[in-house]
Amino acid sequence: MPGPSTLSLWDETSEEADFQSSLTHDVSTDVAIVGGGYTGLSTALHAAERGLDCCVLEARQIGYGGSGRNVGLLNAGLWLPPQDVRAKLGGECGARLVEILGEGPSYVMSLIERHQIRCELTRSGTIHAAHSASGLKDLTRRAEEWARLGAPVRLLSREETGEKIGSAAFHGGLLDARAGTINPMGYARGLARAAKAAGARIHTGVKVTRLVKQPGGWLLETGGGTVRAKSVILATNAYSDDLWPGLNGSFVPISFFQVATAPLGARIASILPERQGIWDTGQIMLSLRRDAGDRLIIGSMGAVIGGAKGLSERWAARQLRRLFPDLGPVEFETSWHGQIAMNADHLPRIHRLDEGLYTPIGYNGRGIAPGTVFGKAMAELLAGGNEADLPMPVTGVVPEAARGLKTGFYQAAFAANQILKSI
Repeated sequence: MPGPSTLSLWDETSEEADFQSSLTHDVSTDVAIVGGGYTGLSTALHAAERGLDCCVLEARQIGYGGSGRNVGLLNAGLWLPPQDVRAKLGGECGARLVEILGEGPSYVMSLIERHQIRCELTRSGTIHAAHSASGLKDLTRRAEEWARLGAPVRLLSREETGEKIGSAAFHGGLLDARAGTINPMGYARGLARAAKAAGARIHTGVKVTRLVKQPGGWLLETGGGTVRAKSVILATNAYSDDLWPGLNGSFVPISFFQVATAPLGARIASILPERQGIWDTGQIMLSLRRDAGDRLIIGSMGAVIGGAKGLSERWAARQLRRLFPDLGPVEFETSWHGQIAMNADHLPRIHRLDEGLYTPIGYNGRGIAPGTVFGKAMAELLAGGNEADLPMPVTGVVPEAARGLKTGFYQAAFAANQILKSI
């Protein structure tokens, strides 16, 4: 059972081992990467494979941020339907991003296979479930566009959705056969293991306190030593601090919490029998999945409120009763939350902060495949590629309008949602 010091269920159940490696002296490198999540570790792995010397600096532990705390849905595409991505980015650029991220899960799965990453990978897809008639209308629009693009995405009837989820609560669903589920911490640690094997240096418990531009590169100051690098990737996403002025004001931090039951065994044989992960079309989204230990993990936007028997557990119990009235009472094993970097247009960014200094950021809750793919793209750029070949146009940092007001509003709305739906 997860203890009080673990980050999440995934931290405790990952088959990939954690490791600690401090920085105790000054070093020089081609690429310094700040952050040990999917983007940073993918950058390190792919850059090292291209012959670049890389040094990852993680302030806590591998997967400490969203990479070790998310739901583990390996989805294709973005939060937005593909036609909306094209409308926002322009036809050619938008179509290219849709194609790249549509293939994202396949690429992640290929890395898992190539490096034998132990992360409980399933390949049965994910289901975007319609919580209402209007939600089904939105899914129909998405399905029509994915069908036009030739993607293996299928609109499910209410009856089909009920059979696959084991619940009659949804109006229909969108099954994406490209997708799957993983133990997200297992994947992060596996990427770290693969990056180390390729020659990257990875240091944990090392907080970068200052970033200084120097002739020919950058100086990163830490409590354990300095790092001189020709190029720097800030891969901190929703956990960005004030290391670079204005960066943490370019998105709205959104918490997402999850509550895991104790293993339920044969009691849930009819619930998600093919082990798809789901999320719904509600404005305050709900997620649900079943892990390798036959736990149900249910979550929504907001932070964990209260510990054992607290508000979040009461919310989870109420939602499980609503979805699966025949399940009966369950015991909860653990709960946790992490942060998502959201922005107004629900699109990720690649910022050039200065010469040789970049940050991919703002995955809007879709960090697994995009983080991996964007990390690969950054490695290709630093190995001699062109900015024009990146998945998105490079931009400067733009403050998120009314960030403070939005943050406070969302926190209050998400807490109210837990209160209302736990009754």
